[in-house]
Amino acid sequence: MPNIPDQAGRRIVVTGANSGTGEETAKRLAGAGASVVLAVRTPSKGDDAADRIRRAHPTADVEVRELDLADLASVRRFATGIAADDRPLDVLVNNAGVMAPPRRFETTDGFELQFGTNFLGHLALTNLLLPTLLRAAPRAGARPAPRVATMSSLAAIPGTIRFADLQWERGYNGWRAYAQSKLADLLLALHLHRLSVERDWPLVSTAAHPGYTRTNLQSAGRSLGRSHPVRSRDRALPFTQAVEQGAEPLLYAAVGPAAVGGAYYGPSGFGGLTGPTTTVSVPRSARSADLARSLWAVAEDLTDTHAPD
Repeated sequence: MPNIPDQAGRRIVVTGANSGTGEETAKRLAGAGASVVLAVRTPSKGDDAADRIRRAHPTADVEVRELDLADLASVRRFATGIAADDRPLDVLVNNAGVMAPPRRFETTDGFELQFGTNFLGHLALTNLLLPTLLRAAPRAGARPAPRVATMSSLAAIPGTIRFADLQWERGYNGWRAYAQSKLADLLLALHLHRLSVERDWPLVSTAAHPGYTRTNLQSAGRSLGRSHPVRSRDRALPFTQAVEQGAEPLLYAAVGPAAVGGAYYGPSGFGGLTGPTTTVSVPRSARSADLARSLWAVAEDLTDTHAPD
């Protein structure tokens, strides 16, 4: 998606916007005129990202706000602050994530770190921001419908939802836990689309995956709990792509004028690893509406957040 449609007058929240696909997405949206909230766990890193965005786009309207998806109290504070601004929120981009820590860590609320951060934190944020998003609904075609774009991963393909042990208290495996969390993200996007249809919301819910994009995600998660950071060797691997290309499916899901609810976007090249954005098939692991509905209900109970009726 080389050319982003004009976003002047629109407000967009991007989680994990201090690096990788999140920062690139925020930069491109701000460059197209959007007012972008950089929702980040560490505000100083968000400030650095905002400075980089302003250097690329001197008139960029970007704001840094603290959001720790591994702490539901932080999620509530962030959502309360956005609602208190009394401004329409046009797009929520659920992008932040952690990948494959070498051992099991927990969130502030006692959830396995990847399931809690990648999925439960984003589901809680989405539910808490839905009233604000729905207030941005178009009137007489004055603005596009509000949208939630959620980042999944190719890892969702082999993923399974372990209802008997969602928090990986037994037999923790970092990569399998990551796969569960990213399958859960895709199920979130698909079920939110079904809810919007069932409840006649003027809301578009989309999903995307970045293929194999070179970011710090691969090394950051594997470095947790280690005395020295793990160095990524991704640049030496074939079938990888730079973040500028890797962010395009998410950008298309977030603001592409032809993107539709319930659709999944990703790279069109070999194995879905690289290439221009296209509509991709929802993997078999995510096709069950009953699975998505069951997971959503469990997640609402775990987070004590609920979508509006």
